[in-house]
Amino acid sequence: MKKNYIIASIALLFSIAFLFSCAQIKQITQTLANLENLKFKLGDVNNFRLYNVSLTDKKSISDFSVVDAAKFLNLFNQNKMPAEFTLNLLVKNPNDGAQGTSKQLATISKLDWRLIIDDVPTINGTINQSISVPGSSQEVEIPIGISLDLLEFFNNKSYENLFNLALAIGGVNSSAARLKLDIKPTVSTPIGAMVYPGRITVLNTEFKSK
Repeated sequence: MKKNYIIASIALLFSIAFLFSCAQIKQITQTLANLENLKFKLGDVNNFRLYNVSLTDKKSISDFSVVDAAKFLNLFNQNKMPAEFTLNLLVKNPNDGAQGTSKQLATISKLDWRLIIDDVPTINGTINQSISVPGSSQEVEIPIGISLDLLEFFNNKSYENLFNLALAIGGVNSSAARLKLDIKPTVSTPIGAMVYPGRITVLNTEFKSK
């Protein structure tokens, strides 16, 4: 009897362990599937400054003062065109419990990014902070501070063309249409941090998950 009891107990323990493992594997699989549903899109461009002068209310070169225009041209002739602005990255977590998904909060623990302007790769950086994205399809805005010298990447463009590029991105009609963001998120999961298997090219026209 004692031997049979021991065998039955061992079998029960194995059954419990097996069921626990299956449940854990199912949870992990569901978690990873949900994380792949995170969607990204480029939002607004804010506070664009060229040579430390705001472009926010400018449409063309003629909108600048004579002093600023002379300063711009002088620095351009010195092969300098420093720009800085904030690019807002939007992220949505559609795992709201509808359409077969389980409602789940997603936490981005790290985000590697590279800025692409007119299909030219420029600077890159990393956001090392926790960003919570609730499972509600609500957009969460991630501001990314950009600082670069445009002439470093576009020294084949004329002064006028490069200035018009800056105005298109950060002027009175600012738009991220000429920008792309190549990103690789790292997301917290019950089994630790998971890095996306591939990179995502984010545009301002649609939310993308892959």
